[in-house]
Amino acid sequence: MDIIGAIPAFGGFLTTALAFVIALSVIVAIHEYGHYIVGRWSGIHAEVFSLGFGPVLFSRVDKRGTRWQLALLPFGGYVKFLGDANAASGPDEEAVAQLSPDMRRHTMLGAPLWARTATVAAGPVFNFILAVAIFTGIGLTSGVVKEPLTVGTILPTPYEVNLLPGDEIVAIEGQRLPSADGGPYDGFMDDLPLQNLLRYTVIRDGAERTVTGPHPMTPIISQLAPQSAAYDIDLKVGDVFTAVDGQPIQVFEQLKDAVVAAEGKPLKVTVWRDGQTLDFTLAPRRVDEPQPGGGFETKWRIGIVGGMFFDPATEYAGLGTAFLNGVGITWEIMQGSVSGLYHMITGAISSCNMSGPLGIAEVSGAMASQGTQSYIYFIGVLSAAVGLLNLFPIPVLDGGHLVFYAYEAVVGRAPSEKALRILMTVGLAFILTTMLFALSNDLFCP
Repeated sequence: MDIIGAIPAFGGFLTTALAFVIALSVIVAIHEYGHYIVGRWSGIHAEVFSLGFGPVLFSRVDKRGTRWQLALLPFGGYVKFLGDANAASGPDEEAVAQLSPDMRRHTMLGAPLWARTATVAAGPVFNFILAVAIFTGIGLTSGVVKEPLTVGTILPTPYEVNLLPGDEIVAIEGQRLPSADGGPYDGFMDDLPLQNLLRYTVIRDGAERTVTGPHPMTPIISQLAPQSAAYDIDLKVGDVFTAVDGQPIQVFEQLKDAVVAAEGKPLKVTVWRDGQTLDFTLAPRRVDEPQPGGGFETKWRIGIVGGMFFDPATEYAGLGTAFLNGVGITWEIMQGSVSGLYHMITGAISSCNMSGPLGIAEVSGAMASQGTQSYIYFIGVLSAAVGLLNLFPIPVLDGGHLVFYAYEAVVGRAPSEKALRILMTVGLAFILTTMLFALSNDLFCP
């Protein structure tokens, strides 16, 4: 049973906040654990591992003398190492100076450069590991589409379906399906007649037979993008579009063409949902979409992904295939994040593409409402983005500390205390300004 998807009104305020807090807590815990465990391996002692800030709700001290605590405000966390003045890992030079040489080795200030570098870099690296692990796990549980194309679960639609789970599809309307390694499926689908009932040649119980069913690419919602036009008017995953502006449609591509042709003008759409016919007014929005070759292109979109009227049967993907796919997805997220930031800075795309905490919380609730797998996938995406963000060379972020360590490695000494204080202040001001800007996007961007 999909526990998260079964919670009623998961998009409500409290449950959206809960989804956001859970996602953030998981990501922060993994990030800080990376700092902690690599610091421990490197000989740096952690005095406090805190999930959250503010008043402590629960704490315990382990056998190594580290206090593990859960604090009231669940919007981050920190590891305070021996010799740190505060949760931001600022050094307490006076306290460190009073320690013996052996004890100073167990502080961030007194540890070798390699140990400090490894400890700081471990936070973002663990975020990337979490993302890869999530995407790999999803790949293993979801599998890959079985070849030849085989019917899995048949989804509810208003059309007559005579196919059965386990049917191997050989041909549609006399056109043989292309193989997985040599077929332009898009071209194959485009050549099929635009009608509600098609003839399928299938293999069932070892025998070939002909049955009828709707067009494979029925205009059904298989995924729904948060903060989109379709999401905002309460369309649901599983809804089937039957008409646009009074004109019947049979194929998802017809809906897509109507959205593009409307150029932002509202569309009157009719959908089928659980045996009922519902009417909505849907206004497409301009969306900046990343392109495979790099860059972005602005298009009219309503925020849905189509699919077939059945879920294809799958088979075990294999750990190697799933892992490489997980690494590939993580890398694509990192590339897309850098490209998006660059294009916002240069003005090529709208700065409204940057979301703040309210926007991320809304997406958290929306993804949770679409099921456990969607929510876990979102945590993977967010973890990869957080890991990348922390590597930016901005003082107060991990990337800023790594820049200081690189300077120390080249020059032979750390930056002066005065320079560090100024740079950290500038970095903090930049981060706070960026956060306020992102929050204003949440409040005022369409």
